[in-house]
Amino acid sequence: MAQRKPKTSASASDTQPPLDRRGFLGGALAAATAASLLRSSSSHAEEQPAPPPKAEEAGRKIKLGVVGCGGRGAWIAGLFKKHGGYEMHAVADYFQAVADKCGDALGVDKARRFSTLSGYKQLIESGIEAIAIEDVPYFYPEQAKAAVEAGLHVYTAKPVAVDVPGALQIEALAKQATQKKRCFLVDYQMPTDPSHIEVATRVRDGALGKLAQVATLACCGGFSDPPKTANLESRLQGLIWCNDTALGGGYLVNFDIHAIDAAVWVLGQRPVSVMSASRQCRANPHGDSHDVTSAVFEYADGLVHNHFGQALANNSDGVLDARLYGTKANALLTYWLGKAYVRGGDKHFAGKVENLYEAGAVRNIAAFRQNICEDRFGNEIAQRAVDGLLTAILAREAGLRRGRLTMEDLLKENKRLDVDLTGLKT
Repeated sequence: MAQRKPKTSASASDTQPPLDRRGFLGGALAAATAASLLRSSSSHAEEQPAPPPKAEEAGRKIKLGVVGCGGRGAWIAGLFKKHGGYEMHAVADYFQAVADKCGDALGVDKARRFSTLSGYKQLIESGIEAIAIEDVPYFYPEQAKAAVEAGLHVYTAKPVAVDVPGALQIEALAKQATQKKRCFLVDYQMPTDPSHIEVATRVRDGALGKLAQVATLACCGGFSDPPKTANLESRLQGLIWCNDTALGGGYLVNFDIHAIDAAVWVLGQRPVSVMSASRQCRANPHGDSHDVTSAVFEYADGLVHNHFGQALANNSDGVLDARLYGTKANALLTYWLGKAYVRGGDKHFAGKVENLYEAGAVRNIAAFRQNICEDRFGNEIAQRAVDGLLTAILAREAGLRRGRLTMEDLLKENKRLDVDLTGLKT
């Protein structure tokens, strides 16, 4: 999810579906993750422009189903429709009224508008070729698993999970999708921007000299956090779930992750450890997410990465930045400041970053269809999304302990977050 413009508290009614949770995680996965700890984060192949679609594919419309039809979900669905290369075939949302409103806007037959926690299953069985998962992150691994097993192409918002087991399941599912010749794309916007791609290319080519440190910054105005009710139904809309770590991952995993993902993308690796502290500061919190975090990551080569995050309605500027400092130059990638650059050294660059919130999603929607039509099933973006997610989870968990935590120990702990779905419509 190219998530929400930073200064606002919850805007839309992002809802959701499924039932139980991830019934996976065998010993093979756990062993594989430790082995991949220092693995590079993915090739940069997906940054290159794809060739034009095959002539026989150019006019084909891909049958799409959208899960999660609240604010951003409905908005993303509208962008899919506007693209022209998709048939809006089915929608699903926990709330029937939300599914119907979105279905009306998209022209989806009333017989293919599904609701309740299991609505995504009916959507998968409705004859779609691809699925866009846009509801609540707690449910993403289970929904993606069902979609991959059904042979669908998967387009999903971020974060792709809220805990380590979910992240590892997504990692495995993306590989399964590749084996099945299916796309698995995660909708991050910063790495799609042409100016960001140019900055990243120059940094990797040594434009900064030896990298000295990285700094990421994430500030937003927080989210509406009303009192809890008898069951979770009230938390499944209006981005209220962002306040609940088990539902949305917490602010660090849900919002700050844009900046963290950008750093992981440029560096091509995830950190080996972090020192972190966090706390709640907002008045009358009902969810358990911490509002502020300060973290210092360390990478295998000794590189230091500082992260500062806050989600408080204190009139701070909305910021999502990744800044890289070398021995002879520095670089900026940003979500909101409208510019990207390399300053200093002999590889100067300055470029505009325009309308990233929408333009990034539009580019991802176009790339998703083009990958399908051109049989591009490497799914490198999904692997990077997992690496960025594990980096954010590492900082969140260390922050709760107010101390140091290694990635190796985080993976060994393999802590699962669960929620009580009692009383919800199944």
